[in-house]
Amino acid sequence: MSLLTLGVRDLAVARQFYVDGLGWAPSFEVEDDVCFIKVGPGLLLGLWSGEALSDEAGGLYAGDEPAPISLAHMVPDAKSVTRVLEDAVAAGAMLIAPATTREWGGVTGYFADPDGYRWEVACNPSTEPGLAILGMAAAAARIGAAHEASVSS
Repeated sequence: MSLLTLGVRDLAVARQFYVDGLGWAPSFEVEDDVCFIKVGPGLLLGLWSGEALSDEAGGLYAGDEPAPISLAHMVPDAKSVTRVLEDAVAAGAMLIAPATTREWGGVTGYFADPDGYRWEVACNPSTEPGLAILGMAAAAARIGAAHEASVSS
């Protein structure tokens, strides 16, 4: 995946939340139309009118509710989960679930952006097979391997 586009009700409100509130820098934007934010190596978050997205995608999106998905932001430690949740709330998010230690040993919490999209903020310290894939070191290794593969081809 290289781009995830959120269909938003009001681009200005969404941009204010992600750019001004969370401090994420736009990579490219067309005023009053679309905003792309680099959120990771090779990954852009697009903010675009929900109506325009629905029209372009064949009318697949109906109603005013966000899609039933959650987005995740992995952080290196449990204290960062709380800090990121606090930063999001200060930027205008609604706290859905505070930082909580989970039965599998990690810490997660959730917030909703102004359009209701749920963001999980998580720290996964596990090295157990099947769970280590979610950790920061595993993500860095996957990104490095993908980069090497693209350079050698």
